Amino acid sequence: MTTFFASDTALQAALDQVIEQVRGEFGLAPTQLAITWVVYDPPYITNTGGALSATDFWQYRPRGASYRGVELIYPASVVKLFYLVAAHEWLEQGMVPPSAELDRALRDMIVDSSNDATALVVDVLSGTTSGPELPPGPFATWCHQRNIVNRFFQSLQWPELEGVNLNQKPWGDGPYGRERLFVGEHYENRNYLTTHAVARLIHSIAGGVAVSAARSQTMLTLMERSLPPVPPEPGDEDQVTGFLGAGLPPGTRFYSKAGFTSRVRHDAAYFELPNGTPSLLVVFTEGREHSQNRDILPQLAALIAQHIS
Repeated sequence: MTTFFASDTALQAALDQVIEQVRGEFGLAPTQLAITWVVYDPPYITNTGGALSATDFWQYRPRGASYRGVELIYPASVVKLFYLVAAHEWLEQGMVPPSAELDRALRDMIVDSSNDATALVVDVLSGTTSGPELPPGPFATWCHQRNIVNRFFQSLQWPELEGVNLNQKPWGDGPYGRERLFVGEHYENRNYLTTHAVARLIHSIAGGVAVSAARSQTMLTLMERSLPPVPPEPGDEDQVTGFLGAGLPPGTRFYSKAGFTSRVRHDAAYFELPNGTPSLLVVFTEGREHSQNRDILPQLAALIAQHIS
């Protein structure tokens, strides 16, 4: 596969070293980790306020490295970044009207990772709603409508999006009714992403070419996190503690979307180290024995930051 980044031998060697150390320290199996890592060299093409046109931006191929970057993995809440971009595309094209309630949902979906907010966003994008089972004919129509986000992203013709699935709402207790039928008896129609796919999406947002320069900046602003994080309310997650941001040095500008369940812990981030060097890092970890471990992702990020410095 031709990726948006150019594979770099030195970065790959550094990543291989990091992976070996992290796997040894935390006991991850080879198939329980996937990573895409990109480093930007001067002149920086990201976080410029959209100074480059999309045509010029995509001519640049930053240096990168990866490990299992094309493996399809359940993305948990990281998928919400794709719904964010789709929503701004719909708004830009006039496919849905702007509203304060949609703005509130988009904010809560990314800033707080609200599943309830995401459910509204998916309903707005697809014109579908959750509910009881439907007769075969209406259900087929409903399924076709729900796949509109998949069709949009496939229309971009990014090779990194091959095989991904972006048509399910995230749940707390799980889907019911027509949603349960739609995900499949064995959950075969659940969301799937690769770290390469997520990395390219964040690359486009940080580069100011996701939908438009102004909308890219709006999306990036929603992704910004405080380092160190503002203490969360009891029982809440701040998407930094236990994730990549917790391993990066103070003064780093950090933009991310995390996701975790009882079986996965993921994070996807664009960041600028205190010395100004921008980088992009997407890490998926799998395994019930690792998903509640809050030390794996911070340690991996700390090692990556050392290599960048």
